[in-house]
Amino acid sequence: MMKKTKILLAVLWATLTLSAQKNVIDEVIWVVGDEAILRSEVEEQRLRAQYEGIKMDGDPYCVIPEQIAIQKLFLHQAELDSIVANESSVATQVDMRINYFISQIGSTEKLEEYFRKPLSEIRQDMDELVRNQMIIQQMQQKLVGDLKSTPAEIRNFYEQLPPDSIPLIPTQVEVQIITLDPPVPTEEVDRIKERLREYADRVNNGTASFSMLARLYSEDPQSAVRGGELGFMGRGQLVPEFATVAFSLTDPNHVSRVVETEFGYHIIQLIERKGERVNCRHILLRPRISEMDKQKAIQQLDSIATLVRSEKITFDQAVMIYSQDKNTVMNAGLMSNANTGTSKFEYQELPQEIAKVVYNMKIGEISEPFTMMDPTKNKEVCVLVKLKSKTETHRANLKDDYQTIKQYLESKRNDQFIHDWIIQKQKDTYIDIAPEWRNCDFQYPGWIK
Repeated sequence: MMKKTKILLAVLWATLTLSAQKNVIDEVIWVVGDEAILRSEVEEQRLRAQYEGIKMDGDPYCVIPEQIAIQKLFLHQAELDSIVANESSVATQVDMRINYFISQIGSTEKLEEYFRKPLSEIRQDMDELVRNQMIIQQMQQKLVGDLKSTPAEIRNFYEQLPPDSIPLIPTQVEVQIITLDPPVPTEEVDRIKERLREYADRVNNGTASFSMLARLYSEDPQSAVRGGELGFMGRGQLVPEFATVAFSLTDPNHVSRVVETEFGYHIIQLIERKGERVNCRHILLRPRISEMDKQKAIQQLDSIATLVRSEKITFDQAVMIYSQDKNTVMNAGLMSNANTGTSKFEYQELPQEIAKVVYNMKIGEISEPFTMMDPTKNKEVCVLVKLKSKTETHRANLKDDYQTIKQYLESKRNDQFIHDWIIQKQKDTYIDIAPEWRNCDFQYPGWIK
């Protein structure tokens, strides 16, 4: 994401309502094309940004209207180019953001109190916000889509960089992993299921509310604080086993059967369904692994490490034979960085337990077995890791960091192209600013003609 885009989206993110500013005498302060910018819009965004801790580089009464004006330039061009947002993607993003807000503030009621309007109006405001974000992103991608860099241009760009402008690449490592998932005793699974059936019976016979039981007992901390409520989600946002049951529910007064997923065991209560989106509550319980089974897995990993160190099998072979991590087993145990799409990690990008272990390891070294929380399943597993490679902190070079240099060049080109495009659009667009709003050190001085 380009730097200017980040500033623009931060302002967009801060905008949700205008209703909090009823006491402000409204007036038109800017006109961009045939679109007006109101004083109330600027004041609302200023207060919202202040509350959210968004720092602005300059006077907010100058920065905010300018960014709104830039937004209108992109939206106007998008309309000319017939660029529209995917409505399904908009709905999904709106659901995710509202669910996040609710998770942070504690409940739907508190969210409505904070924004001083019902959830339906918050959703309507957020819908416009997200749609504009998506349209602007598409518009910018279209503008810079044809800006490609050849290998010769990348090499030339690198060779002309002053030494202190060459990007500094932090230490990066590649890690292979063998994971054992200790079995959960049948007795423990039966105990968990029985507890969930008891909760379901209490709700179904009216002696307890689902939300109260979720707050007290659910082991999903994010939803537990909201009485187990997950917020509206589509099928693709839920694991298949959970989605199948959640979307089959029709009676909000009836609790589902016990559902097993990779995260544990659940019971589910329908709140509301809208087409292919469902809002429900759940209670999650996770079976506990016994210390005996955990120790057995550690001992097995210790034996595997001995086999590899004695060169009776390779680490890659051990992964194929023993590892129970479906995400890495077909790639010789090599972990993948979801942030970059590569196998290289900075230390802070690794799970904390792994980062601590590999920090002082040498290339090719195998760790002692240890336990950790699987970040994808939020459950305890036993692991053995090997440090496959390590690249120390260095200035980027064409041999090892070609993609980084390419991205650096293209980012600078994209920023410059968008900058020049805005300047040209200023010349081609009718702009009028109220006199008392002109005394600003604008990022783009061409607003005042």
